[in-house]
Amino acid sequence: MTMQMILLNLAALAVMFFVLYVALPQLARAILGGKIVGVPSAFGMAGATLGTAALTLADWAKRLDPDGKVPTVVELLSQTNDILTDMLWIEGNLPTGHRTTVRTGLPTVAWRLLNQGTTPSKSTTAQIDEQAGMLEAWSEVDKDLAELNGNVGAFRLSEAMAFLEAMNQEMAQTLFYGNSGLAPEEFTGLATRYSSLTSTNASNVITGSGAGADNSSIWLVGWGSDTICGIFPKASKAGIIHEDYGVQTVTTATGIGGGKMRAYQERYQWKAGIAQKDWRYAVRIPNIDISNLVGKSSAADLIELMIKATYRIPSLNRCRPVFYMNRTCMQMLDIQRRDDIIAGAGLTWETVDGKRQGTFRGIPLRLCDQLTEAETLVS
Repeated sequence: MTMQMILLNLAALAVMFFVLYVALPQLARAILGGKIVGVPSAFGMAGATLGTAALTLADWAKRLDPDGKVPTVVELLSQTNDILTDMLWIEGNLPTGHRTTVRTGLPTVAWRLLNQGTTPSKSTTAQIDEQAGMLEAWSEVDKDLAELNGNVGAFRLSEAMAFLEAMNQEMAQTLFYGNSGLAPEEFTGLATRYSSLTSTNASNVITGSGAGADNSSIWLVGWGSDTICGIFPKASKAGIIHEDYGVQTVTTATGIGGGKMRAYQERYQWKAGIAQKDWRYAVRIPNIDISNLVGKSSAADLIELMIKATYRIPSLNRCRPVFYMNRTCMQMLDIQRRDDIIAGAGLTWETVDGKRQGTFRGIPLRLCDQLTEAETLVS
């Protein structure tokens, strides 16, 4: 091997080492936003403390690293989970989540005449504790396997991105379908909160009139620090925590049971939940029969249902409204626009940061494959 080839290989290893042990640890400090706490890395880099204003992941990343290194990695995550593009995050005020105070009643007011008084009154409130969940994964890669191709850094980076993708998908699924009543380790998602046509928040549940077993939902969520937002526990490390333990002796579960081997060991953790401060800022359109929708037979009128949803939000200017739907609903929405709506009826395509995004009456449309087509009928 020539000296030039040796130098090129050393340069490639240096780049991979930087990405794995510098970029990813910085990413762990940027994923959720809010209070950024230092994460162990090869260089012992210290974290910075930022404000607790509700910002997106990309916003926090740009503040942490203006030269664009961290935002590039965060953008990769956003491409696999569109919710991260819009969701706002705050640090909770409890070690296990966040306590919100909700106004349940207004004070009594009255007209009066001269020399006549009015009765003093007050508003009523209730406190709600929102639970955060702890999503965690461990990676153990056989040292000899990682070193087979001579590029350990590239191999471990590929595995790390797979873990981030898995955590993104699980977080998106829990955001909608999490149920701490059935699975105490999770936080309660949106579908559990909007699961009845007769409950207190039934006005924000607009049925698609499906009756089969292949139902899905479209969601309109108005993100905001005073409406609905993501949370992470008080004084916890924000975002995905990545800890690299290097080469460790681990016990194997396959092959010879209880056997030992040397392996690269890493730990990933994400503490997160949602705080619903005002239930009026989320609208669910459930009972969308997928087979009817695709077959155009007794299909739900998605345009009409989405128009109704926009009028359930008290103020679209007070929040960041976003529609979420799965791939089939997104496809049929576009087809319904082409077939039935003249000039798009407010549905247009725009380019945002080089990425084509659909909008409905100015509200972004986001694709979320975690919204299933086998939802329980909402009644």
